[in-house]
Amino acid sequence: MLLGSWRAARAPRPLIRFLIFLLIHCCYRLRLRGRDFIPATGAAVVVCNHVSFMDALVMGGASPRPLRFLMDRPIYESPWLNWLFRLVGAIPVESDRRDPGSVRRALEEVSRALRSGEVVMLFPEGRLTPDGEVQAFRRGLETILARDPVPVIPAGLSGLWGSWTSHRDGPALSKWPRRFRARVALYFGKPIPSRLARRDLLEARVRALKAEADGWACPLETPSSPRRR
Repeated sequence: MLLGSWRAARAPRPLIRFLIFLLIHCCYRLRLRGRDFIPATGAAVVVCNHVSFMDALVMGGASPRPLRFLMDRPIYESPWLNWLFRLVGAIPVESDRRDPGSVRRALEEVSRALRSGEVVMLFPEGRLTPDGEVQAFRRGLETILARDPVPVIPAGLSGLWGSWTSHRDGPALSKWPRRFRARVALYFGKPIPSRLARRDLLEARVRALKAEADGWACPLETPSSPRRR
């Protein structure tokens, strides 16, 4: 027991990831597919659609390897969760208009992580979806891959639209939780070589994976039928 406690203190990320894995399985009926597409060793970038404030926890708990998240500084500096974000190695970023040099510093930290063989997780939409659908991917990924050409693993997340941490029926976190053990699906796709990882291709692949995940997580919602309220 003492040896296990010492190891957890020295390298807390695997323990935290395991605890998060247990948490999300308690909160949701989770279906995972394609986790083996994340390489067992070596650097990679994972990109996923952004549905709710729970996305990072679901992604982090589902991944077979620790993920370094690029995240908005205001969320990173949350007084309740900053200790956790620091512990798991999240990378904060703010617009240069508000904090000159923030983007450069964040990209340098991403580069250091990738050159150390870590996996970095991005939400290329840059914000939570306002309507449940995948939004246009923003620039930034091309800059990362130009500096560090690593494989990109696309992922599609479904089932969290409508939760109290999403923007459905009002701003996220402004509503009381109404669902428990909801279906949530996270599907990973095959790695895409950096030379082919264009923004439009990655966006299309994430959209396709989300559509497949919708088939299990939201079986009663189809493109021709209204979303459940």
